Amino acid sequence: MAESVTKTVMVIEDNALNLKLFGDLLRATGRRVVENRDGRGVLEQVRAEKPDLILMDIQLPGVSGIDITTALKADPELKGIPVVAVTAFASKADEDRIRASGCDGYISKPIAVSPFLNEVQRFLEPL
Repeated sequence: MAESVTKTVMVIEDNALNLKLFGDLLRATGRRVVENRDGRGVLEQVRAEKPDLILMDIQLPGVSGIDITTALKADPELKGIPVVAVTAFASKADEDRIRASGCDGYISKPIAVSPFLNEVQRFLEPL
């Protein structure tokens, strides 16, 4: 029997309620969750934690999730980690701009549980 490996998801989100919701949903599906509440020190935290997936809020205090994603994707050691934007920016133009920054996926807020979990699953256990 194959041994199950727990996947780690880093959630970068400044809203405490969203952070709790995302964390609870991910933990309920057996994921390890690492949190960052403001986007500071993300590159160092990613190097230390080595997450399998990053869920990135785009509007963070003092820093843009787009800028963080661009920096992650420019780093040879970190660029292979998928980044999924989770954002209230919901227009097609916003989605295009966010994807152009290097985000591998896009989830609009407020989230719907099933599509949220499906998008996470798509990156953690591709078929």
